[in-house]
Amino acid sequence: MIDASDVHALLRGLGIEKNETVLMHTSMRAIGEVEGGCDGLIDAFTSYLSDGLFVIPTHTWGIVGKITPIYDVRTTVPCIGALPTVAATRADGVRSLHPTHSVTAFGKDAEDFVGGEEKATSPCPPDGCWARLYDRDAKILLVGVEQNRNTYIHAVDEMIDLPGRLREPIPLTILDREGKEYKILFRKHGNTGSEHFTNYQKPLDACGALTYGTLGGAKVICCDARRLTEVIKHLWSRTDYDLCAEEREIPEALYADLL
Repeated sequence: MIDASDVHALLRGLGIEKNETVLMHTSMRAIGEVEGGCDGLIDAFTSYLSDGLFVIPTHTWGIVGKITPIYDVRTTVPCIGALPTVAATRADGVRSLHPTHSVTAFGKDAEDFVGGEEKATSPCPPDGCWARLYDRDAKILLVGVEQNRNTYIHAVDEMIDLPGRLREPIPLTILDREGKEYKILFRKHGNTGSEHFTNYQKPLDACGALTYGTLGGAKVICCDARRLTEVIKHLWSRTDYDLCAEEREIPEALYADLL
């Protein structure tokens, strides 16, 4: 059974300090049995990051949209698994007001980190909290999942302003913790290529953006947000085709000068 000591050992082994920002995508099934379940896992991470920030995606993109155009931060349930569902309702977390790609943050400056998300007009805008992961030199942990679950790559897409990634705007309503309404026009994801974000794995690894560990039965990929951003921006500046349109190896020639 995995307990807090195993989580702390993982983070130390990855070179993560107690004052850093860490976002985690997780497969609880891949990890195996955890002492205290989802709550125990969150407690283990927050106890280590005692002077930092721990962030869990609590996405609702599968629920909120044209047919159901309301996101209530108090009651809209995440569509991406058990850990996000538990995180979204914890009293010690602050859930963002982003209608489709919310996160719940735990830490001293959690309110500041998630602030302003009710103004978002796309999934991961350059002025939103997903892009703030770059500003904070954050680490993104993929625990038992691969790059095709790495939402931060969508933020890089929006930094670059890749064409064809967003749909036409639709009206949405956001309700905050006090029930106040915010009306926005929002562009959901279109053809993002996220199922082929695994194409980035080899160049990211070769260019030093990734380190590795294990937690229970799960492989852990630790992504350095800044280096990942630099590598992906570099790749797109040197290509004349969509790097994620299909499963396709990215030629080393596109990143050889970063090695």
